[in-house]
Amino acid sequence: MKLLQGPQLFSFARKKAAQLGVGQERGISLAELVHRIQEAEGYQQCFKEREICDQENCCWQGSCGTKISG
Repeated sequence: MKLLQGPQLFSFARKKAAQLGVGQERGISLAELVHRIQEAEGYQQCFKEREICDQENCCWQGSCGTKISG
């Protein structure tokens, strides 16, 4: 996935969350929304919480800013 930031990233996250039925309440932060999406998809809730990541297939990597291990 290409690098998304700001409103584009939040819009993408909201659409993905709606498809999964999570994070529909108002006032939720982007990081919390992405964490809920990650959990619903069976992944670790790690968006913007690590310096190095080993999740090679994560669709949030381009926007997370984490370095890829390996």
